[in-house]
Amino acid sequence: MTSNDMAAQIEAVRRFNRFYTRQIGVLEEGHLQTPFSLTEARVIYEMAHRDQTTAGELAAELKLDAGYLSRIVRDFSKKGLIDKQPSETDGRQTVLRLTEAGQAAFATLNSRSRHEIGALLDTLSAADQRRLGEAMQTIETLLGSTPERSVPYLLRPHQPGDMGWVVQQHGILYNTEYGWDETFEGLVAGIVAAFIKHYDHKYERCWMAEMNGEIVGSVFVVKQSDAVAKLRLLIVDPKARGLGIGKRLVNECIRFARQVGYQKMTLWTNHVLLAARGIYQSTGFVLVEEDPYHGFGKDLVGETWELVL
Repeated sequence: MTSNDMAAQIEAVRRFNRFYTRQIGVLEEGHLQTPFSLTEARVIYEMAHRDQTTAGELAAELKLDAGYLSRIVRDFSKKGLIDKQPSETDGRQTVLRLTEAGQAAFATLNSRSRHEIGALLDTLSAADQRRLGEAMQTIETLLGSTPERSVPYLLRPHQPGDMGWVVQQHGILYNTEYGWDETFEGLVAGIVAAFIKHYDHKYERCWMAEMNGEIVGSVFVVKQSDAVAKLRLLIVDPKARGLGIGKRLVNECIRFARQVGYQKMTLWTNHVLLAARGIYQSTGFVLVEEDPYHGFGKDLVGETWELVL
């Protein structure tokens, strides 16, 4: 390639960069009409896809200057978007996690990004959408030295529409896998309705697990008393099992309960739910009571498990 040819290619890439950054709104003061820059939004994205991380890991993943990232982390901490704790395995490291406010910020960014890209694609025919996707994949293949790190799932706070998923999936899954009748779905509907109606933001939480933009799991922490929290409605879609989602959801509940000052966490389950019972046992819960009963069209044994926090 001659020097003139190379110069022409350089200008073509620069022209495309200018076009694309303008097209997706990168030049706007706040990314996706939020207070965050594009870099800050990307840091939030990475943290939302990890149970925990460190500044060093983020700097390496995003190829950011350590000092620049440190300023972002410090600002996020002041705004209550992240929680910083000493590492249990390396005293030199600080572990970073998104707080509920940070998860909510991610949910906003994620939703607006999907809407914006969706609106952009809606202007194209199905054939042109495929051409665009193939062209982008070609650019990524040619310029990407390493594949993007796999991020199988993320956790986020609940938002409008989620409760319908919780009720429907409990009804379908427990009927399919255990033969329970519609009275169980009615029970779940009552639980989520009460959660929304009496939601105590300080002492209660719901986490939704997403994978590839699709909800695949959920769990709730509700206030039973000033000292006792109750874990409810843990569920993971069968197609997302084996990724550790269930255990991470339970650990988030435990972490939250300790942070807000509960002394004990309790839950009620059934003897046939072997996978869930295994998670509860592995996270420190102890079986304290068994009660045979007939419910949901089956003869079952209800179980109460407790964890001293």
